[in-house]
Amino acid sequence: MRIPRSFSHHHIRLLLGVLATAILLAHVVGAFRLDFMEAMERFAYDTRIRLLAPEDHDDRIVIVDIDEASLQQEGHWPWSRKRLAQLLDLLFDHYQVRLVAFDVVFAEKDHSSGLAALQAMRQAQFTQRPEWVPLIDAILPALDHDRQFADSMRGRNVVLGYYFRHGTDMGRNIGMLPPPVMQADMLAGRHVAYLQASGYGANLPILQQQAAAAGHFNPDPDEDGITRRVPLLVAYQGGMYEALSLAVVRRVLGNVQVAPGFTDSMQYAGMEWLELGQRKIPVDANLNTLIPYRGKQGSFSYVSATDVLHGRVSPQQLQNRIVLIGTTAPGLMDLRATPVQSVYPGVEIHASLISGMLDGNILQQPGYTRGAEFLLLMLLGVGLSILIPRMSPVPATVLALATWALLTGFNLMAWQAGIVLPLASALLLVLLLYVLNMSYGYFIESRSRRHLAQLFGQYVPPALVAEMVERPHQLGLEGESREMTVLFCDIRDFTRISEALDPQALAKLMNEYLTAMTRVIHQHRGTIDKYMGDAIMAFWGAPLHDDRHAANAVNAALDMVRELEQVNAGFQARNWPRLDIGIGLNSGEMTVGNMGSEFRMAYTVMGDAVNLGARLESLCSYYDEPIIVSEFVIRAATQYPYRELDLIRVKGKGIPVRIYAPITTEHAVTEQELAQYELALAAYRQQQWSPAREAFNTLQATYGARRIYTLYLERIAHFSRHAPAADWDGVFNFESKWGTT
Repeated sequence: MRIPRSFSHHHIRLLLGVLATAILLAHVVGAFRLDFMEAMERFAYDTRIRLLAPEDHDDRIVIVDIDEASLQQEGHWPWSRKRLAQLLDLLFDHYQVRLVAFDVVFAEKDHSSGLAALQAMRQAQFTQRPEWVPLIDAILPALDHDRQFADSMRGRNVVLGYYFRHGTDMGRNIGMLPPPVMQADMLAGRHVAYLQASGYGANLPILQQQAAAAGHFNPDPDEDGITRRVPLLVAYQGGMYEALSLAVVRRVLGNVQVAPGFTDSMQYAGMEWLELGQRKIPVDANLNTLIPYRGKQGSFSYVSATDVLHGRVSPQQLQNRIVLIGTTAPGLMDLRATPVQSVYPGVEIHASLISGMLDGNILQQPGYTRGAEFLLLMLLGVGLSILIPRMSPVPATVLALATWALLTGFNLMAWQAGIVLPLASALLLVLLLYVLNMSYGYFIESRSRRHLAQLFGQYVPPALVAEMVERPHQLGLEGESREMTVLFCDIRDFTRISEALDPQALAKLMNEYLTAMTRVIHQHRGTIDKYMGDAIMAFWGAPLHDDRHAANAVNAALDMVRELEQVNAGFQARNWPRLDIGIGLNSGEMTVGNMGSEFRMAYTVMGDAVNLGARLESLCSYYDEPIIVSEFVIRAATQYPYRELDLIRVKGKGIPVRIYAPITTEHAVTEQELAQYELALAAYRQQQWSPAREAFNTLQATYGARRIYTLYLERIAHFSRHAPAADWDGVFNFESKWGTT
């Protein structure tokens, strides 16, 4: 797939980051659902629960356990109501407990006493043996275990449990519901999506009428089957019915009333808490509350029901305690999957809720958390999508880890303050952006880097290859016109040098020379086009655009001359000949790209501007200057002063070109000499031969013989004898390709 020219690898990374962010944002606002995201958020919640659970005991609550030992000694469940009445009497009279709550429902009559059979017999004997009826009537109360159980509840703090049916479960209602704690119309006009029951299974009327209260114990597991929350209120036929744990807490607090709680400034927000007198119990929009697990099973004291029945429990262990009667026996199926344990007694869930409501440490998920999550994801997505693509792997890794640590730390601080904030989405976004960028860099950019290194590795500096990978849209591999600068460099009198050395020495000399010159060109962001024997061709402005192509080329040329002095010092130590070079520079529009045949391709430049650069290099020996640049170069490379050498017209071109030599400390020219030279040059071009001759002679006498002065004196002598044409414009014509006149 071809990358559009308007896109760089950086832009693609940015686009990938924005796309990943947009997907998660769409999930947050509910545009669509990502099941794995919800699973991750649940996992993050469970992990925090396990890590931050207090792992201590709440001695206010004791669980009377209908465990395996109790079933073995007292018989299978359900026990007779007479035995349960005995259990209640012992708990209140002997152990002096504060409250008893049953995590079971008594929806059917007790058939263990034979009461039903005796009642049928009484009905039959009423006509046949009427004298037996008084005797049967005297026996009936002793066999009415339900009545005995109800009598044991009368006047005591006993809370019964029951359950609701939901959805399409339209089975027959059983038993009697307690009065609702509030009416559903109290929530009218509010965004409260409470649970609506379709039926119930409650306690016998005789029991419900004597109980102090009753609450439902419906579990509300999430999609993964784990119980993390409980509906504190369930709606049925216009009434709102409380959970077992809420009923217990209300009785402990003196039967306080329940009232819905809303934030005054958020008129259209859902319910945020339930008011129990001065207490606030956090709930979500569905009237669910998070279960404040204290730890694994055993966070509350357990006593066996059979030990209570037989007086084997110390009174101090139960005195003034809240007692929950439930079961941990596997066969009775009251075991739940929870964040703290995969098999957890349901009765301990109620205990955890009661403890949390009494302590006021139930976690809350305020209505603004979705908005906060959206804003956080947007800031993270934009920020990291911009920053990570600009970083190398190590800083990017440090940034990702630091962001993870900050997000986790802030989230845990909020948790300790009692607020549950989403965590998984933010952590996943950081991970996604990091992995996307690192993967893109490894698989895509590495492949591009290898391809470009293979194509340009010998001609372009490694730093430039890295930029080419990052900015592929700037590569002109297919051929295009660009404003560029070309450099030609040649060794003067190379034939003599090659004849003076044996082939091995010549090869070593050339390798060292070319290596040194290439290094300088690379340091100034130049691209080696080719080596042509002793000549070097390089260019600036491709494969990457370079606004300073002319300035970089001039800097490279000057440093090449300086570097050659160091190279010559090494050659002298080995008795190798000294090298002198000439460098020609020209700027202009050139065609650059991969060119060649199907057998061999090369990345090169061509055009009239390239040819002029080659011509200027050939003129270096004529003017005895190491570097000659065209007027097009100095327009862009203004960092150095220049001496104008000549106004020339090369073979095959009609338009003359001014050529210059840069003035450096190595080839110093004083301002006074330069001013005198410019006056002499002006006199020459105005055909004032005598003043021009006098000026150039003065320059030679004052500043020493320079080739440029000698050249102009020779021309003045020629034109003094042979006057130029009437239309002469001061241009010197080079009639051969390589600079001879």
